Amino acid sequence: MNYDVLKSELTTDPESRGYSGMTDAEAATDLNTEYRSVDVESVTGQQIFEAAVPAEYDVLTADQKALFGAIVGMGEILVNGPNTRDALLAMFGPATTTRTNLAVLQTETVSRAIELGLSRVREGTVTQARAS
Repeated sequence: MNYDVLKSELTTDPESRGYSGMTDAEAATDLNTEYRSVDVESVTGQQIFEAAVPAEYDVLTADQKALFGAIVGMGEILVNGPNTRDALLAMFGPATTTRTNLAVLQTETVSRAIELGLSRVREGTVTQARAS
């Protein structure tokens, strides 16, 4: 556990969570609660494959299907890679469920502790960080 990072979070409260008015147990619970939406850097080809609706895939051209296969076969795909992004947007129009599903993959919900690079925070950990 990085006590310096935890102490700084508890002391400065940059997200205005109200740590100063919380017990150690409440602060630990708050830090472990998943409420933070963060951008994802990459996804797997499997995630993209699962996001595609079969009926929407079926209407793609042969070239688009080949490109889709190449994309999902990459393994790790950069979410904001302009070539991949443009290709997928061209394949799946704005009114498609696949596009909506792909947009969901761009973010994930994490706890503040995870966002700070901390492991699970426990009451005793908060107690120790506040005392240091």
